[in-house]
Amino acid sequence: MRVRPARPGDAETLRMAVSRAREESVFDDIASPLLDVSAAGVREAAAGAECSFLMEADDAPVGLAIAHPDDDGSEAELLALWVHPAHAGNGVTETLLSRIASSLAERGVETVRATVPADRPSVREFYHAHGFECRHRRRGTAGDEVVAARIDAVG
Repeated sequence: MRVRPARPGDAETLRMAVSRAREESVFDDIASPLLDVSAAGVREAAAGAECSFLMEADDAPVGLAIAHPDDDGSEAELLALWVHPAHAGNGVTETLLSRIASSLAERGVETVRATVPADRPSVREFYHAHGFECRHRRRGTAGDEVVAARIDAVG
């Protein structure tokens, strides 16, 4: 498997991979659709992300991670993380998160943040298992949220 920066031209192959996995969209970290699987939706997301990586196996997408640094450059929000169900548990998540963290660290960003629903303990456990710690709770548009951060993510 290899990881490379995602490009707008990946739209159709990513759309097909998500669709074949019987998923309708790539979800953000609070389980809201981040981008639809139309070629235009994927192309738009890949073009607008400052930090996005695609993981491939046999030239087919098996994972995607998208993050965007805050305006002040001190932190970045993990906007999307998708792993093909057939590759779950094979290190794809860890590899993508490490690549995101390394790329952001090169820009001076040392903290990656994810926002998860307060009423979804399995999602909080997932992020905790990948080095994220609960920072605080807040009221968001989708209800109560927990903001988790992975400090010095490359270390």
